Amino acid sequence: MQMSIKIFSGTGSQYLAEKIAQKFGAALGKITISKFSDGEIQPVFQESIRGDMVFLVQSTFAPAENMLELLLMIDAARRASAYKVVAVIPYYGYARQDRKDKPRVAIGSKLMANMLVAAGADRVITMDLHAPQIQGYFDIPVDHLDSSAIFIPYIQQLQLENLTFAAPDVGSANRIREIASYFNAEMVICDKHRKRANEIASMVVIGDVTGRDVVLIDDICDTGGTLAKAAGLLKEKGARSVRALCTHPVLSGNAYSNIEKSVLEELVVCDTIPMKQKLDKVKVLSVAELFAVAIRNAYENRSITGLFIHSQRRNS
Repeated sequence: MQMSIKIFSGTGSQYLAEKIAQKFGAALGKITISKFSDGEIQPVFQESIRGDMVFLVQSTFAPAENMLELLLMIDAARRASAYKVVAVIPYYGYARQDRKDKPRVAIGSKLMANMLVAAGADRVITMDLHAPQIQGYFDIPVDHLDSSAIFIPYIQQLQLENLTFAAPDVGSANRIREIASYFNAEMVICDKHRKRANEIASMVVIGDVTGRDVVLIDDICDTGGTLAKAAGLLKEKGARSVRALCTHPVLSGNAYSNIEKSVLEELVVCDTIPMKQKLDKVKVLSVAELFAVAIRNAYENRSITGLFIHSQRRNS
């Protein structure tokens, strides 16, 4: 007898899980996530999941309760005799803490991976990890989706004449190089130096942007300081227009103000994290269909590779 599939959502990603389920063609499963008076979280599945392949949708952005809620949902699913439990994490929090870059610090992304595996997850589906090697922190399969499948069609419909891609820092160069090669376009790098977290001391542009329509691409937009500074510098260097595409709109601190006051034409983000407020400069693209297809492929034991733009281009 073939196992059935059920999709459930945590409270933090309800808005996205509903769209994923709709694109998949199924209703969200029934689950109640309640809190005791002292704040303890208790998820309860309101339907049988015995022998089912269960997908739990929850991004682990702040507050930390989102991560704890996901862990408890995984544990509850295991104890309810689910056949497989897949954690669908559109935004994987603590991914920026991926190495020990100074003495006496935690490697947060590794700890998060350990907890997900210990809770009983059989697989993780996520998108645009801050560093792809974070997949190696897991001892279970990780399907690492790429936002280029969403951003590339958007860039194509803009029909920019003098397209140039910009990496907001050296660490993003590989990601940008792949997209630039897809369009056969030039790329430049904004090399930045920080005094401390979220504070840029200096930045220089490596490459020529005179008269170019520049597209900045990054995985996370946090305070917006890097994008605002990079956009301003690119305009000073002669860029005709500057826009930014970022997968995860963390948008903390003065981010909305920084983006609004910047010279950016627009900031395009995905809905992996809910927007706290609306901003005319910010456009949101949905990842729902991409995750719905990934869930179906995982359920049917089909390849995920075909979801990547570069793979589609190579196969064609």
